[in-house]
Amino acid sequence: MADPQPQPEALACSARINGASTEAILSGGELSWRAAGGEGRRLELESEVLGCRVEGRKLRVSTFASGGGYGERPSALACGGGKGGSGDGRRRRRGEVVVEMESEAAAAQWGDAIRDRLASLGRPKRLFIIVNPYGGKRSGRSIFQNEVLPLIEAAGILYTMQETKYRLHAQEISHSLDLRKYDGIICVSGDGVMVEVVNGLLQREDWETAIKVPLGIIPAGTGNGMAQSLLHAAGELFSISNAVFAIIRGHKRALDVTSVVQGKTKFFSVLMLTWGLVADVDIESEKYRWMGSARLEFYFLIRTLSLRRYNGRVHFVPAPGYEGFGDPVEKITSCKSDGASTGVQDNEADGRDDSTHGYPGPSIEEADLEWRSLNGPFVSVWLGNVPFASEDAMVAPHAKFADGYLDAAIIRDCPWWAVLGLMLQMKDGAYIKSPYVEYFKVKAIRIEPGLRVGSSNKGGIIDSDGEVIARGDEPHAGGELEHLMSYGPPVQLTVDQGLATIFSPR
Repeated sequence: MADPQPQPEALACSARINGASTEAILSGGELSWRAAGGEGRRLELESEVLGCRVEGRKLRVSTFASGGGYGERPSALACGGGKGGSGDGRRRRRGEVVVEMESEAAAAQWGDAIRDRLASLGRPKRLFIIVNPYGGKRSGRSIFQNEVLPLIEAAGILYTMQETKYRLHAQEISHSLDLRKYDGIICVSGDGVMVEVVNGLLQREDWETAIKVPLGIIPAGTGNGMAQSLLHAAGELFSISNAVFAIIRGHKRALDVTSVVQGKTKFFSVLMLTWGLVADVDIESEKYRWMGSARLEFYFLIRTLSLRRYNGRVHFVPAPGYEGFGDPVEKITSCKSDGASTGVQDNEADGRDDSTHGYPGPSIEEADLEWRSLNGPFVSVWLGNVPFASEDAMVAPHAKFADGYLDAAIIRDCPWWAVLGLMLQMKDGAYIKSPYVEYFKVKAIRIEPGLRVGSSNKGGIIDSDGEVIARGDEPHAGGELEHLMSYGPPVQLTVDQGLATIFSPR
């Protein structure tokens, strides 16, 4: 049994805190004080303190705490436009506790002691921050300057910031980044940039260590499903500043990574893959991007009133306890070919051969698995790795970050008014109780997408983490960017449990 770590020495002294005479105590992970004739107050360093700095005899402690009541001076910077919160549902706000010591030496001693205690918590010291200035309402740059930077500077974190300039730029950055210099990679963006980062890390020769570098997400996109999933799981309200503070605190959790394969083509996903209604809404609503996240609800209504249904089939390997879904399949052929290329870009174009260097994907013996199937028509097929697809849509309420399974939510053929009712129940995930919805967990799943019901030549859209990977609803135009995969041949998803690491509020 390992010897217990020695506890830091407690400090106590007379001081003036925010102008009032008091006795201050720094013990363990807590700063407490009591003014003469007043009630005692305290700050928990781990959950309520950003950092501190010393100015002569004054020790300035930057706080990020719920409510008030600590005697701190409120900052002019509110948290997340009034959407901040803490684990008990109360709103957090920035503040400052000013402790005036009897001498400069005492202030320096206390400053060093607080910084040492914060450092012992495993907080990151240097971060690489990728900002997407084009996502959502094109507010990534202003979010970084006005809401991210003040918090990480108050925490004393060093950083390098780089903006993305084009599609897949974040993937290129993470593929070549010197990871030894940083304690994490942070994305100020929607979910798509984080997916690019994951793919870049898994294409490296040192992918086994690279993928363990903690990732962080600060919501600056349209959907922001990963940030909402992380905050909701910890009982935190959705806000930019809460997402930043989660990274500052340095807590981490494992995250499943899904390999998406069609023939020789492979890439990696951490959020979701959709086919049918949800993909149509996500991609076709791009023309309304100026509306922000409201574009999704707006176009969902339009698409529901003119509902499409898709022929097709899904094969899946159910998780334990879900073997009753679908029909048994006697034999299934492999969905992948030897020498699969990886990533969401043309690897030959940049001189890389990731089929020999990058992560090969999870190893499974398909012939030994018990596959089952469901036949269409389908309104929507949704495969989720985390509970939320966006700030307001809990599409996979039972999804876990690292359980080794995807949650499948499949809407079978049904009338448009039933789909409209399901939309109204997505905020809390209650829609999965509908008789039109099949909800189950899978270790692997294969989609065989077909044409729209009633059409002889139009298919649908397959969308992963906000990016089109296959499209069958329009003819390919010369010169247009080719999609990663073809619409029609099977697309298989297989989960690798806890492969990645992500900063988390808890």
